[in-house]
This record gives sequence, structure tokens and C-alpha cells, in this order.
Amino acid sequence: MNEEDLVPIQTEGYQVGEKKTLEEYEKLDANDESLRKWKESLGLNKISNASPSDDPRKVIVTALVLEVADREDVVMDVSSPAPLYPMLYPPFFLFFSLLFVIFAYFYCYYLPPFSNLEAIAALKKTPLVIKEGIAYRLKIRFRIQHDVISGLKYLHAVKRTGITFDRTQEMLGSYGPSDKEYEKKFLPEEAPSGLIARGKYIVKSKFVDDDNICHLEWEWVMEIKKDWK
Repeated sequence: MNEEDLVPIQTEGYQVGEKKTLEEYEKLDANDESLRKWKESLGLNKISNASPSDDPRKVIVTALVLEVADREDVVMDVSSPAPLYPMLYPPFFLFFSLLFVIFAYFYCYYLPPFSNLEAIAALKKTPLVIKEGIAYRLKIRFRIQHDVISGLKYLHAVKRTGITFDRTQEMLGSYGPSDKEYEKKFLPEEAPSGLIARGKYIVKSKFVDDDNICHLEWEWVMEIKKDWK
């Protein structure tokens, strides 16, 4: 899948604000009531409870969920423990571990422990089945820690037989560190129907913010069937 399929669309006239640290946000005018409420809306009053020192990730995506009326939600678990960094490996693995981390960083993947690699790979092997013609919506669950994340977006591109025929970009918003898990519902969609529409589709999903930092990217498979089985 081409990287251009997951390049965020920029709103004309929108200017990304200056990046600030948590300390700088805390020092903003405390006498300004509107500013105080804005900081509370970002969860800046819960920093101490939300940022474990042993997990450097800032955005933790926990699940992508399929919601269909009168059916139980189908949850795609994309959570993983904190990545293992080189200092956790034996010294003689240090060099190769560091190269592995650098490679993963530039290709926008966080490293789960090796024991979870099979679970990550299973996302591409276990299709998310959707009955043709039904109305559904996707939901995303995530947490924020360590920093204020501005303009978090969810993007995905759908391909079949090598052709990209659908792209989605959803604005999730701006968030500060919190131990609360957020859930964002997307607009309802209708699954395609008919003999030609049935089959498997490759979907690539991505989470990126206003600073163009990619927090997670992965591929999964959606399969349109005549029925749920």
C-alpha cells in the first residue's frame, strides 16, 4: 500500500500552534477562567496519575471496534505493552537491538515484546467479517500519557486487488495525559453489497497528530460476506 494513501489532508488556513511542554501549559495564566477550563478539558489536572515512567509511549491505541445495531460489538485488540528498548537486552544484543528500534521508529511501528509478535501478525490473518449491505460504524479506543497531543487523527485506506478505492480521515481532537480511556465514534457507513463486492479487502490504519508524528500504524483485513458466517 502506498504511503501517499495515508497522508493527512490539511485544512486550508489551519495553522498548527506552537508546541508546548506540560510545564509550560501549567504556567499559563491561572486567572483566566476560560483557559483553566480548556486545560481541564485536556486532562491536565490528572498528569501525575497518567504517565508511568516505564512506558514512553504518548498515544496508546487499545482497540478498533465494529458497532452494528442489535449485535455485540466486534473488538479488534491492537493494544500492546510498552516497547522493549535496547537497555533491556543483554549487552551483546545492544547494537542489533538499537538498529531494530531505529528501523521500527522510522517505519512508524512500536515494538511489542517478542512474545506478542504472533498476535500482531494475526490481525492480517483473521478477517473482520461484515455482512453485505448492513449499516455499521467504527469506534476507536485510546489513552494519552506524558504529553499534550494536538490534532490527533485516524486515517485508513482500503485496497482490493491492488486498487485503493476508499480513504478515511477522522479528527479525534486534542488531549492531555489522563488515565481515562477515550472512545471516539465515527460516522455510520453502509457495507457494499452484491456478488462483485463480496471478498477480502486490505485496510491500513494510522494514527498521526498535528506534529506529523505517527503513533501507530498497522494492516488488517475486512471481508464482506453474504451473511455473518
